[in-house]
Amino acid sequence: QVQFVESGGGLVQPGGSLRLSCVASGFTLDYYAIGWLRQAPGKEREAVSCISSSDGSTFYADSVKGRFTISRDNAKNTVYLQMNSLKPEDTAVYYCATDYTSSSCHTVYEYEYWGQGTQVTVSS
Repeated sequence: QVQFVESGGGLVQPGGSLRLSCVASGFTLDYYAIGWLRQAPGKEREAVSCISSSDGSTFYADSVKGRFTISRDNAKNTVYLQMNSLKPEDTAVYYCATDYTSSSCHTVYEYEYWGQGTQVTVSS
């Protein structure tokens, strides 16, 4: 019932930009904290960003601070990740996720629900 569909990934040159979208169904996402995570081959999964529903506060991994921006459009039940100044190290499958409990990012213990992911490849 709780589902996400990610889109917007693709191939981009270093320094380029992409905007990822995450459309939720089966629940109203504006009640919950929503995170973006990524998985690259041979590397552990990394939480890159999160947006709280309680106060709208946002959090970013050090590796993406100043380059990525998370936002939400409650009317469209959608969360976005704007990715600028992309680097080859950003290459990964990107997922959006929720614990379907927390309204604030700092209370998330484990992301229990996530989408199918969208591939981002940064290469010359």
